[in-house]
Amino acid sequence: MVVIRSGNNLTVDAVTRSIAMLESKPIDHPAEVLSLNILSNRGRTIRPKTANQKRYVDAIGDHTITFGIGPAGTGKTYLAMAMAIAALQNKTVNRIILTRPAVEAGEHLGFLPGTLSEKIDPYLRPLFDALNDMIDIETVPRLMQSGVIEVAPLAYMRGRSLNDAFIILDEAQNTTPEQMKMFLTRLGFGSKMVITGDVTQVDLPNGQHSGLRVVRDILADIDDIAFLELTAEDVVRHRLIGDIVKAYDSFDEQRQALRPIRQ
Repeated sequence: MVVIRSGNNLTVDAVTRSIAMLESKPIDHPAEVLSLNILSNRGRTIRPKTANQKRYVDAIGDHTITFGIGPAGTGKTYLAMAMAIAALQNKTVNRIILTRPAVEAGEHLGFLPGTLSEKIDPYLRPLFDALNDMIDIETVPRLMQSGVIEVAPLAYMRGRSLNDAFIILDEAQNTTPEQMKMFLTRLGFGSKMVITGDVTQVDLPNGQHSGLRVVRDILADIDDIAFLELTAEDVVRHRLIGDIVKAYDSFDEQRQALRPIRQ
């Protein structure tokens, strides 16, 4: 009843997730998870849908730097974006900065034809899609033109100090350790950072290490930095995505188990 009173529709998905929470150990209370409103716009409210997602959202609220690590479809970037827009609306930050490594272009965007906007658009399109889903489409260009919202490749963060900003680094598995350090040291006063990525989908050239894979070993003991793991159980897109992620995880585990035997 608490879930319904909070404005949630009692869909099959909501019931299924509520049952899973009640069966978990320790028990997660569906009302606490599904009634947490992050952002409301155009008659639609964004909320966490799993206990893990709520822990992720809580970590973002409680820490200056939060890492959200997990497979596709778990809401890592979407929830971080909602938290960023809510922070902007509440005036706890003055601007939002969204970035991701343009790894498919090797960060050498100067060699591609077209204007800067035309060059980087394909790599940043998922961030624009999330923005347009949460803010009126006609408002986004105005906020970007005024500098309140900035969307740019990771390479354009170098040398900057980002104050009073909510900064999201997406697809962080495609950063090198050096790029990750460069990004984290852009943190300025009054700012918050969220770094999202999936360590199973690294697109870096062979021989290059992922900055997301090593950063936990380096920063795990530092206060005010949180690491949250999301799993296939947190996938909130089409139900098949969760099954696909689980199948690939199982395949990878079997392959790892066989590797010593072959050697």
